[in-house]
Amino acid sequence: MIIDCHAHLVPPSLLEAIRAQKGSFPSIRVIEDSGSLGFSFAGGKPTRPVSKPLSDIAGRLQWLDTNKIERQVVGGWLDMFAYEIPAEEGLRWSQLINTHLAQAAKEQPRFIPLATVPLQDGARAAETLREAHAAGFKGAMIGTQPKGKGGVLDDPALIPFWEAANELGSMIFIHPVFESGDDRVHDYGMANAVGRITDTLIAISRLIYAGHVTRYGKAKIVAGIGGAALPYVIGRLRRNYSLDKDKLGDPDAALAAMYYDTIVQDSRALRYLADIVGADRIMMGSDMPFPIGDLAPLKIVQDTHFSDAERSSIDGGLVQKLLGL
Repeated sequence: MIIDCHAHLVPPSLLEAIRAQKGSFPSIRVIEDSGSLGFSFAGGKPTRPVSKPLSDIAGRLQWLDTNKIERQVVGGWLDMFAYEIPAEEGLRWSQLINTHLAQAAKEQPRFIPLATVPLQDGARAAETLREAHAAGFKGAMIGTQPKGKGGVLDDPALIPFWEAANELGSMIFIHPVFESGDDRVHDYGMANAVGRITDTLIAISRLIYAGHVTRYGKAKIVAGIGGAALPYVIGRLRRNYSLDKDKLGDPDAALAAMYYDTIVQDSRALRYLADIVGADRIMMGSDMPFPIGDLAPLKIVQDTHFSDAERSSIDGGLVQKLLGL
């Protein structure tokens, strides 16, 4: 089975529900923009509007057919995860998103949904993750910065979430957020080219050194964007670890325990990723529908030196096994 492990979806029914229920979310300003919606959370910077491809189900299915991809793992859209709003409101917002992702997957079984959780509160995030698993989800896609800009995934307040993910054996797909945390990337398209990488690199490096990756080893942690430069800096991570082993988690053990997508846009980089972490930890992904992603994702796998068995695993076998499909 050929499976795209990394894509995003905003079901049209979710947009309709947000319009109908926006009065129930006082910390969220819904911005009508050319027939679509943007958002401002807790008075913050407005997001981009939801692009048409995020909600175009028919177009998505056509793209899957054209690329000979049978199924697609879909998370929500990170811009609208709303980690900045009060926790109870965030809980209800996540539940709304999950309701419509589940409905979309029920109507179109080619979609495999990953839940959204309110990471601004560890206990509520754990509760939402448990609810999601009970509803048939296999895990969640989470942003790098809980509580908004500057938040960290190793925050002690999030331990209930990590414990739940470990207990449930959840796939936890770590994904960069709307703001990378560095204003220098807001020119030249660098927010996508570089900012998403540095954001993810910092977030996951903190998890590694905090010991979370190995401590919660039953959770299937996915480091998106091909590991976001982690394989390239493993020597520096290891050197830093060697200077303070009593306090830091082992980066080599952590990289060996995580999973990765193929979204590196260079077959040499993909081969290097495989050399560092093992081809058996890699899954084909597109970041559909974003142009910065890989919208012909099978090609890089075909163009990279892999055995037939490795290629079969990368193109769907591994994600099929991890999600019990």
